[in-house]
Amino acid sequence: MFGPIFLAMHIPDGFVNVPVGLVGWALMIVFVGVALRQTGRQLGERQIPLMGVLAAFIFAAQMINFPVAGGTSGHLLGGALAAILLGPWAAVLVMTSVIAVQGLLFQDGGLLAMGFNTINMGILTAFVGYAVYSVVRKALGGTPTASIVGAAAAAWVTVEAAATATSLELAISGTSALDVALPAMVGVHAVIGLGEALVTAGAVAFVQQTRPDLMPHAQASASSTRGTGWIAAGLVLALAVAFASPLASSHPDGLERVAEDKAFMDEAEDAPYSILPDYTVPGIDNETVTTIAAGVIGVLIVAAVGYGAARVSQREHSPQA
Repeated sequence: MFGPIFLAMHIPDGFVNVPVGLVGWALMIVFVGVALRQTGRQLGERQIPLMGVLAAFIFAAQMINFPVAGGTSGHLLGGALAAILLGPWAAVLVMTSVIAVQGLLFQDGGLLAMGFNTINMGILTAFVGYAVYSVVRKALGGTPTASIVGAAAAAWVTVEAAATATSLELAISGTSALDVALPAMVGVHAVIGLGEALVTAGAVAFVQQTRPDLMPHAQASASSTRGTGWIAAGLVLALAVAFASPLASSHPDGLERVAEDKAFMDEAEDAPYSILPDYTVPGIDNETVTTIAAGVIGVLIVAAVGYGAARVSQREHSPQA
């Protein structure tokens, strides 16, 4: 159920009841459907491969858990980063691609809970992150430094927003009372959010220094003659991160820590099937090699799914659609 790699706020089945899970699926379907149309209207040809590259990087980065206080770990969610670089609607497609592959292929997060996993970690983080980033960046004058500060603020707030939403869903499902789950989730994720802020700010700073034309506010003035080597470079970077995944902290993530401390961990249910469980490849016994192999497979599949979602959104907006 929870293997050697712990991924923050992926709700397993059993933590939400069937009515709550179905509501999550319905909301996810509506948002993804709208996102397909909105993304086709808003993104140009240059940004289509960026969706695949960014999805691959976020997937790989989510495999790298970093230790925080009290024997707990955390990692990048990525919704704010995706929204900053692509806008919130495209970010919804990127994050849905990541979370769907995690749940369906790696049994990371429950099938019934996938709707609210997508909403919490993908949809909510995309819109909240974009709003916070835009307000902070504008308030600080729209400079490159303002973008970095805005990215850090947006990232931290999105982690707290996702933690709050997860607490509400647990409470409505009767898994944990709100006055128990909410303080615990918000408290532990306040620290985890600092790591999210550092990674997101660093990624935005890196993009501004190396490919400023990929920043949304620079698109209009960017040269259309810039090469496409960044696509291969981005995939290589994502694969490099996947190769580092065995170095991830083995401490439980924020949700698992809260579930253990508040005595509702036993409510979690195992996945009904197993393909690449706990980010391992069946038949490969070496723990390091199997984790890397699973990460590489995931990076390539998520990149393809993210790119495919971008192409579908283009067709949705075509005159024939």
